Amino acid sequence: MKRTSLFAVIATALLTLGACGGESKKVESISIKGSDTMLPLSQKAAEKFMADHAEATITVTGGGSGVGISALLEGTTDLAQSSRKMKFDEEQKMENAGKHAVEAIVALDALAVVIHPSNTVNKLTREQLEGIFTGTITNWSEVGGENLKIVPYARETSSGTYEFFKESVLKNKNYINGIMSMPATGAIMQSVSQTKGAIAYVGLPYLNASVQAVSVSYDEGKTFVAPTVENAKNQTYPIVRPLFYYYEQGNTEKVKPFIDYMFSETGQAFVAELGYITVK
Repeated sequence: MKRTSLFAVIATALLTLGACGGESKKVESISIKGSDTMLPLSQKAAEKFMADHAEATITVTGGGSGVGISALLEGTTDLAQSSRKMKFDEEQKMENAGKHAVEAIVALDALAVVIHPSNTVNKLTREQLEGIFTGTITNWSEVGGENLKIVPYARETSSGTYEFFKESVLKNKNYINGIMSMPATGAIMQSVSQTKGAIAYVGLPYLNASVQAVSVSYDEGKTFVAPTVENAKNQTYPIVRPLFYYYEQGNTEKVKPFIDYMFSETGQAFVAELGYITVK
């Protein structure tokens, strides 16, 4: 998704959500499944929502965006949390089943490129990142670092983060054959923190002192920008994506109270508190 159109898309999504209309109803139980990137946000919001609504029971599980969307298609979850947009074929499966998927963009996330803390490389161009993750650049000395083999890590293929990085950074080129893939962001962080030549990508809220985030250039090295909430909000950091909830239109009454909560002042406060970027 192009950054120039991102906020226009969010505005459209908010209007569409509002068009579902009506007063929020009480909710007894809903299930949320999918993106590991969104897991901390959904868990925090669910905890607070249940504290404020004694009748509500909300279960939240990860597994990746693709897993969440598949569960929505199968009717085994009420909300699919996704760090990528639903694909055309997934929408068609819903339509073929006589259902319609509704999209709500509840936050934005900057994707940070992370390396081992001891690595002397602190900035990379998009082209260099493409070379590293497609296998044409294999040693840190090729990008200004020491003579050390590069060990790239990626999320598993069901992850929306995996797909977004491929689209935005690799320009849809294939990852290097045999790349180390990890089932969750926590595993990525642990691997990078323990592997001197490692490089990977994680959602901004997961950043901590165990890894080092690099500045990124999308203008062939003229300007390098660090992955921060401020830089994501002012659109100077280039690797930013929307975070979605998807639900079946016929299930609107059930999930709308929680969706409304996510767009409320309290819900968006959780977004900011956890290191995501607000949409309101």
